[in-house]
Amino acid sequence: MNKYHIKAQSGKDTNRKSMEDIIKLPKTTGDSSYSSPVNIILLATTAILIIAVIILSSVPPVSRDALTHHLAVPKLYLTHGGIYEIPSLIFSYYPMNLELLYLIPLYLGNDIVPKYIHFFFGLLTALLIFKYLKNRINKVYAVFGALFFLSIPVIIKLSTTVYVDLGLIFFSTASIIFLFKWIESDYSLKHLATSGVFCGLCLGTKYNAIVVFFLLTMIVIFAYIRTPRKIETRNESAKSAKALSSGLVFIIISLLLFSPWMIRNYIWTKNPVYPLYQNFFNNINTKPEPISFGADNNNNLLGKEKNNNGNKEWGHFAIRRIIYHESLLKIILIPVRIFFEGEDGDPIHFDGKLSPFLFILPFFAFIHFKKDDRLLKTEKIILLCFSLLYILFAFVKIDMRIRYIAPVIPPLVVLSVMGLHNIFLLLNTRFSQFSGRIHQYCLLAFFAVVISNNFIYLIKQFDYVKPFEYLSGNVGRDEYIEKYRPEYAVFKYANKNLAPDAKILCLFLGNRLYYSDRDVIFGETVFINSVKGKDSIISDLNNKGITHLIIWYNYFDKWANNNFNDKEGVLLKIFLRENTTLIFSKGEYGLFELKP
Repeated sequence: MNKYHIKAQSGKDTNRKSMEDIIKLPKTTGDSSYSSPVNIILLATTAILIIAVIILSSVPPVSRDALTHHLAVPKLYLTHGGIYEIPSLIFSYYPMNLELLYLIPLYLGNDIVPKYIHFFFGLLTALLIFKYLKNRINKVYAVFGALFFLSIPVIIKLSTTVYVDLGLIFFSTASIIFLFKWIESDYSLKHLATSGVFCGLCLGTKYNAIVVFFLLTMIVIFAYIRTPRKIETRNESAKSAKALSSGLVFIIISLLLFSPWMIRNYIWTKNPVYPLYQNFFNNINTKPEPISFGADNNNNLLGKEKNNNGNKEWGHFAIRRIIYHESLLKIILIPVRIFFEGEDGDPIHFDGKLSPFLFILPFFAFIHFKKDDRLLKTEKIILLCFSLLYILFAFVKIDMRIRYIAPVIPPLVVLSVMGLHNIFLLLNTRFSQFSGRIHQYCLLAFFAVVISNNFIYLIKQFDYVKPFEYLSGNVGRDEYIEKYRPEYAVFKYANKNLAPDAKILCLFLGNRLYYSDRDVIFGETVFINSVKGKDSIISDLNNKGITHLIIWYNYFDKWANNNFNDKEGVLLKIFLRENTTLIFSKGEYGLFELKP
């Protein structure tokens, strides 16, 4: 592969030092460049970061989506002895490439290893970034690019949880990289097919990849039309036909890799991408609607949020304006604010944290744009367009969450590193009289400024996760889980004391079913229908086979006051007093048995 070095601005001094000379890096690809002081510090910092993430990951899973979906559904498959339809869990209809990998350690009785598997995809993405930047700039910037990516707060957070977003990020990045190889090789079918394979794996990881699939298909077609070939055809119609055929090849290969999940869903629901686009697939109307529940849909980049009526839908802009009291200007600036205002666990601030430098530095990647090599120009445009279009799609489609735009992080990291490289080239132009050692110190200072805030976040994660308490044995597994998930004590009691055929209705537990070994269903709508129906509450719940209730007292009281009138409230109180028995309670959670 050719190495495209960003060209410096021309000047009278034709003997001006190159960046490789400044930081004392040989231009060969040998290992000797790794001995530079800057690189040694960067490699050591990267190693420290990786070790820190592994330590943070070495605790029992307590993250919401791990307990509702990514571990819960594989556990049900293992209990059942294979993949089966679970209509009460809408998550079970999602593509599950990574969850299939999580099945292996779960089968062996370990639910911490899935975190390492997830983090491994983050490391693979860092490797892709490193290899790409090494060939486009040099090894110092390549190592920094990998470190910058791994240290971004949302990546640290994802690396320590059992989610699937790092798999989505890796497969989408690999697909983009192989599209670059396809363009560079003068449109070799091998690289296009490989890109399609990775895009198909991306689709099989999370439904959000449908946006990746659409954008990359468009990029394939337009890149073929707009990028000159070594042997150029003068027939524009023939060129357009070949561009469309390339796009068709990409589509077919991607969908072929995605097809097992589409076939599964079509057999179950007559909708290959259930629960998406149900109006389009009319046959889905014959399928009973799954029970709704309080957990956040982590694939809802393609969905909508409902208001309390259950009938009408509020747009996410209305939610921001009415519920969050944001001005029109603040709403318009959301695509910019996500880089500066992110905060974990806060939907107002996008439930995640990026780095401001992902917004600032990419601008500088284009200051030498006219002097860049043709292929490097193409690659920069593709990275920029992919990132902008993906963010804009998420912005207009759904209330923004940082994880929803995760595939744009590697492209923005690459552009940021290129921008940083260009900044240093400009400084070299102005201050070329300084020695190489001074330039090394300046470069290291630049790197430190960029990643310093990221490492502050890493330190805060140790304060929150407290891994050493668990790893030292001072806190046991049950005690650790209960600290973050107080309902665990009730589940533990139910697992030990209830009959194997017990069926529990859980109210306000957010669909976090992983730690339950008994059959559980979630959804306040079940209880609403029982209270407001003609039949008595107890007979209605008995007809559903429910034998027990788990209630979060605090939210239950607020919810009951907001949803029932006085008459229904009295009926509910009579039901709880006369038809249930409290058999276990701890903190704000109680386990009730229904009287026969």
